[in-house]
Amino acid sequence: MSSDITVEKVISKLTSRFQPDAAQGMNSVFQFMLEDGDDFYIIISDQTCSPEYGEHEDPSIILRMNSETFIKVVTGEQDGMSAFLKGDLRAEGNVMLATKLGKLFRA
Repeated sequence: MSSDITVEKVISKLTSRFQPDAAQGMNSVFQFMLEDGDDFYIIISDQTCSPEYGEHEDPSIILRMNSETFIKVVTGEQDGMSAFLKGDLRAEGNVMLATKLGKLFRA
């Protein structure tokens, strides 16, 4: 894992890496609950992406993990499904949204 990649850096780049065409018709809130970091959520609405720190009152999906797992999944070092199967990532709510997350952002 690259030590210069942080959760904060990933969040700051979400908007610039967002793929609006992949979000057509999507109105969802992805809540990330990090066991060892700041919680944040991403609002996908009208082909826009708005990341915010904190907890959303009514997220579509909640993804629970630690910061290391988050960075591994984001960088492609670990597949999200394998993280889920190993118990490193837990999902609550509309879990099918998790499968769409990778298509919303370019590497």
